[in-house]
Amino acid sequence: MLAISLVAVLALGAAAGLYAFDRSQRDRFPQGVRVGHLSIGGLHLDAARARLKRRLVRRIDRPVVVHAGSRVFRLTPRQASLRVNVDGLLKEAMHRSRPAFFARRLVDEVRHTRAHTQIPLRVSYSRQAVDTFVQAIGRALAKPSADASVTPSVDGLRLGSSREGVAVRSVALRYRVAQALVHPFARHRVVAPMRAVEPKLTLAALRAKYPAYIVVDRSHFRLMLFRHLQLVHTYTIAVGRAGLETPAGLYDVQWKQVDPPWIVPNSPWAGALAGKTIPPGPQDPIKARWLAFNGGAGIHGTDEISSLGTNASHGCIRMAIPDVIQLYDLAPVHSPVYVA
Repeated sequence: MLAISLVAVLALGAAAGLYAFDRSQRDRFPQGVRVGHLSIGGLHLDAARARLKRRLVRRIDRPVVVHAGSRVFRLTPRQASLRVNVDGLLKEAMHRSRPAFFARRLVDEVRHTRAHTQIPLRVSYSRQAVDTFVQAIGRALAKPSADASVTPSVDGLRLGSSREGVAVRSVALRYRVAQALVHPFARHRVVAPMRAVEPKLTLAALRAKYPAYIVVDRSHFRLMLFRHLQLVHTYTIAVGRAGLETPAGLYDVQWKQVDPPWIVPNSPWAGALAGKTIPPGPQDPIKARWLAFNGGAGIHGTDEISSLGTNASHGCIRMAIPDVIQLYDLAPVHSPVYVA
């Protein structure tokens, strides 16, 4: 009976010792436990916490610096609302590395069994803050493209070349900033990725758009014809007399006609001919060709060569017959007509 009691006492003492040993190991991480790529195996909880903060959290707790040429932009951890739940990571690591069953824990502790447990380092941040940061950089660095342009004047056409623009590749920059925030060994210096912004209209496309462009200089009685925005011909013309001036402005060739009749306007200056139609022939002052613009006004040929270089017409633009025939063939419908 005494022997049995002794055995019982010894067993109870051994159990108490094992329990005490297990209790002493409850805040100690088994070998093989990692948070991120940092080993905390063999460390007690306080030591593991200190190592994690020193080796990982401090590396994360730095501003992300974005460079673009000479421009520098900074996003601080505070601005990004950067957070690392160290205690939560350690709690998860302990839970996953220590078996729930007492006996299993004792066997692993006695044998120094490696846990092979790796907890990913989880870093939280404000996505809205990163988006705002990236958008601000995008606005600061953006250079819009410029389309080619053509501006008519009394002297001809002034051309503006197209210009390529630049813009931030926002998706790529957002990814790089986020990676720098959450990875302790990532470089916190980021180069802003840029992309070219092509103009919608180049000078070559503009030249193709305008196979013909007519500029009328009333003060010098000349009509300039541009082919693909290059001056190819200058003609002497007659324009409207005082009170019946050729209308200034930007128009286009609305329609064309060979050997047109004269549809006389209902105007006082037309006298008895007002409202009539004069067929092609000697009585028709509109010779050879007609290029209409601005409704009633037009460009036409005349056999009154002496009127060229003067204010002689009733509002139309007169040209020598060979000149108007050439212009007719080179200027399609919808060609711009600028009257200065």
